[in-house]
Amino acid sequence: MAITDWPAAERPREKLLARGAAALSDAELLAIFLRTGLPGVSAVDLARQLLNDFGGLRPLLEAERKAFCAGKGLGDAKFVQLQAVLEMGRRHLAEDLRRTDALTSPQAVRDYLSAQLRHRTREVFCCLFLDSQHRVIAFDELFEGTLNAASVYPREVVQAALARGAAAVILAHNHPSGVSEPSQADIHITGRLKDALALVDIRVLDHLIVGEGAGCSFAERGLL
Repeated sequence: MAITDWPAAERPREKLLARGAAALSDAELLAIFLRTGLPGVSAVDLARQLLNDFGGLRPLLEAERKAFCAGKGLGDAKFVQLQAVLEMGRRHLAEDLRRTDALTSPQAVRDYLSAQLRHRTREVFCCLFLDSQHRVIAFDELFEGTLNAASVYPREVVQAALARGAAAVILAHNHPSGVSEPSQADIHITGRLKDALALVDIRVLDHLIVGEGAGCSFAERGLL
């Protein structure tokens, strides 16, 4: 049965308008993005099939271009559209973060860093540079490594912080494995960075590891 023949309350678009986007399933949200199905297959059924083929919504959204375009009903046009939507989401989170005090909005910081780093297949080390009021000055990716590690050089972090005129920083990196527990190397480099930045009166407010779930905050763990 075509979606247009469904009861109005069950159609994804009407359901979203009546109850909000959060009320929709992954398949229903994806169906709205797809707009149409295939001959004999509704957009919702196609969405369900794609979610099954990719292993869920997140793997589909993070798929490389070749793998994404190989999916039924997908292609370059949908890939471009999806990348634009994802980037708008990241920029929206960035604007939210810039309007707040990073210390009083820890969830905004987590959401932004997760959006920036969770999908990366290599380990990336970044810094949020903050002013004296803990407002965001800039976000910079400083080092990129392999699947398991990224080399971090305190001197370059200090130089970047001084160039930005930062009074404080929040360090961040991702674990592509999804396991956000800090390694001994993570703890060691955090201590070195904290000491190096302290010499130029720049505070390290936190070091966040992005993985699955909420990730790991060094400040919350008492590791700073």
